[in-house]
Amino acid sequence: MKISFLASHGGSSARQIIAAIQTQKLTGFEIGLLITNNKNTAIYPWCLEHGIEVVHISGETHPDNEDRAIKQALLAVGTDIVVLSGYMKKIGCATLAAFNNKILNIHPSLLPRHGGHKMYGDFVHAAVLSAGDKESGASVQVINEVYDAGPVLLQKTVPVLEDDTIATLGARVRSVEAELYINALQKWQANNFKI
Repeated sequence: MKISFLASHGGSSARQIIAAIQTQKLTGFEIGLLITNNKNTAIYPWCLEHGIEVVHISGETHPDNEDRAIKQALLAVGTDIVVLSGYMKKIGCATLAAFNNKILNIHPSLLPRHGGHKMYGDFVHAAVLSAGDKESGASVQVINEVYDAGPVLLQKTVPVLEDDTIATLGARVRSVEAELYINALQKWQANNFKI
C-alpha cells in the first residue's frame, strides 16, 4: 500500500513513519510523496536530503485549484492512504472524495475532548489544563469534512501532572504520537484498510 503525507511544518510524525518503513519496522507500505503548503519549512529540505519526493502545493502555487492539485498529485503516485503530519489546512472536498475514509490525522488530545476548529497544538494543551483533566493523550482518526469528528482508530493516554505547563504537557503528548501513528497504521492494515 502506498502512503503519502501532507505536512505544514517540521513533519515529525511523517519523518518517523518514513523511517519505520525504511527500516522495515512498518511493513506492507511504500512511500508515495510528501506535499507541503510551505516550501520554507523544515520538512521540505529533509525530504530532498532523504530521497523522498516532495511537492509544494498551496494557495500561492495554485490560487484557483489547490484542492484539485493536491488530489491529482496524490493520485499521480498511486496513493492508497494519506497521513496528515501537522498539516494546518482543512482538506478540500475533492481530496476528501477521492480518498474517502483513507486520510488519517493525529490530534493531541483524547477525542472527542478538546477537538474542533482552531483546536490544535498549544491551544489543546491549554484547554486540557484549564478543564482540570487528569489525563490527556493523542488520537489517530479518519478525517471527514468536520474538524476532529471522524472515527477514532486508536488512542494513547498520558497523565496530566499537577505542576504541568502547556510546554511540559505538550512534550509528553508529542512523545507518544509517532509510535501511536505507527500502531494505528498497523491496525488499519490488519483490518484490510477499513474502519
